[in-house]
Amino acid sequence: MSYTSLPMDCLRMVFNLFPSWKRAAEVKKLGYKLHGNPFSTNTRRVLAVLLEKGLSYEAITVDLKSGEHKKDHFLSLNPFGQVPVLEDGNLKLSESRAISQYIAYVHSSRGTQLLNLQSHETMAILTMWMEIEAHQFDPPASKLTWEQVIKPIFGLETDHMVVKENEACLEKVLDVYEKRLGESRFLACNTFTLVDLHHLPNIQFLLGTPTNRLFETRPKVRNWVHEITSREAWKMACDPEKSWFGNQGK
Repeated sequence: MSYTSLPMDCLRMVFNLFPSWKRAAEVKKLGYKLHGNPFSTNTRRVLAVLLEKGLSYEAITVDLKSGEHKKDHFLSLNPFGQVPVLEDGNLKLSESRAISQYIAYVHSSRGTQLLNLQSHETMAILTMWMEIEAHQFDPPASKLTWEQVIKPIFGLETDHMVVKENEACLEKVLDVYEKRLGESRFLACNTFTLVDLHHLPNIQFLLGTPTNRLFETRPKVRNWVHEITSREAWKMACDPEKSWFGNQGK
C-alpha cells in the first residue's frame, strides 16, 4: 500500500516521527509556475493562496481575449481549456479550488493557516463550507459578475433579467450566511480559511456593481466582506503590477 492511501491521522504521525520528511514537504519546489490571467477570478483565487503563504511563483500570462487557452499548447496543460493551471515539477493541476487546497496542505505550517485540520469534525465543517461556496454561492455570483462586469468590458449588453434572477438566488444564500456569521467570525470557524478566500474573486468584482447592496443590507455579511477584502494578500492579488507582471518569467 502506498503512503498516499493511508488515513490522514496516520500520515500526520509518520511526518511527526520523521521531521526531515516534513521539512522537505514544506520547502519542496517553491518555484511554482502559474498559468492564468491576473483579471480571471479563478486565477486570483490561486494567487491569493500563494500570497497568503508567502510563496514564490512564476506568472505565465494566458491571453484569454485571443483564445490562447483553447490552443494546442495550453490544451496540453488542461484539455478543458480553462485557467489557471499550476505546474509543480511534473505535477500539473487545474481547477482553482483543487490547486488552492493542494498549496494550503503542502505548506500547512507556513504563512496563514488556511486549513483547519484539528479534528475530523473541523475538517468536515471546512469541507462542507467549501462545497457550499462552490455549489450555492458561486453559480449566481459568477453569473452576476459575467453580466455586470465582464460583458461590458467586451462591449456586450447586460441581460437585466438574468441579473434579477441571480440576485434572487444570491439573496437566499446570503441570508444563510448572515445567520452563520452570527455564530462564527468567519464561515467555517473563527479564523480565516480557504472557505472565505474562495469567495473573494466574485465578491471583489460585485462590490463595484448594484449587487453590492445585497452585502450592505446584511450587517454581518457586510462586516465579513470588509474584513476578508481588506487582507493584504488579497489587495496584492488584485494589483496585477505587483502580483503578476512583476513575477513574469524571463
